[in-house]
Amino acid sequence: MESMDHAKDGKLITWVLAPRGDPTTLDFMCSCEAFKRSGLVAYPSYSTSKSNSVHEVTCYAIASVFTPPSKRGRGYGSHMMRLLHWVIALRANLPKFPEAWGAPPEQVADASEGLFSCLYSDIGEDFYRSVGPVGKEDEGDDDGWTWLTQEQLNGLWDRDAVRINKELASMLTSDTLYEVERPAAFVTYLPTNGVCGFHIPRSTYASNFSMAGGFWGIQSLNDPDTYASWSVNFRPPPPTLVITRLCASEETFLGLIAKISQAARRSGIEKVEVWKLGEGLRDIAERTGGRTVTRNEHLPQMVWYGPGATGNIEWAYNEKFCWC
Repeated sequence: MESMDHAKDGKLITWVLAPRGDPTTLDFMCSCEAFKRSGLVAYPSYSTSKSNSVHEVTCYAIASVFTPPSKRGRGYGSHMMRLLHWVIALRANLPKFPEAWGAPPEQVADASEGLFSCLYSDIGEDFYRSVGPVGKEDEGDDDGWTWLTQEQLNGLWDRDAVRINKELASMLTSDTLYEVERPAAFVTYLPTNGVCGFHIPRSTYASNFSMAGGFWGIQSLNDPDTYASWSVNFRPPPPTLVITRLCASEETFLGLIAKISQAARRSGIEKVEVWKLGEGLRDIAERTGGRTVTRNEHLPQMVWYGPGATGNIEWAYNEKFCWC
């Protein structure tokens, strides 16, 4: 996995919390991984004649937080995460380093300047959408649709990033669907540079599984802005097809879900799951047999290093492709 696009060329760094007097010891307190990524931030324009100001930024995704069993229950993991912000963030935007913690950690070349970061925690609640396969009726033909292989999806991510940029530029400054009533900024990760693509080899690692036809995505030929990609989770059983990125309107959503469900059935998978489904699409899914559930793992938590408070920032496109 370390040699893949999302991690190579220094984009993946493993960090450990170790005693200051013995920083190279293998008897460290805890560890984690940090993936350096490209993201976007959009600052709302409160003028109807101007678009939001969109900028590409450096951001980080934190994964694989681990504390050896013999060292658990002492707060090491929490303290490591507090210190990590001082390594990966734009320090100019951080408060004064607490004196009680001693000297601040050294800055590391090519591992700083982040404007925001996220961690998917397996402690707490996470919202996800479980959309069951839409019946087992005749699947019909594939007219109007094209199935996408892993290689073909790489080109889709480049076009998807352009789409996300344009959508952020015109995103409403306030909406009842937002987590934040009136965001000071919108942020998102981008699916490019292997960020979305790595979910495919990860889901098949150490297994002989392959999606029917080798297809990991679908796109409408009649409406190229309607598409989806997916990976597969085998644990806990039964296997679940997890949608990593989904773009559809209320008019095209049912057709897209039908094709996704078809891909799942052809591969012997009975369950389809999608995260952060928009309210209008969620209502359609529930009317056609899907259900919305709450789970207690993969809780998305974001920290903002720019001006203002994290609680005033809206995380847009918080879909499965961001997860690591």
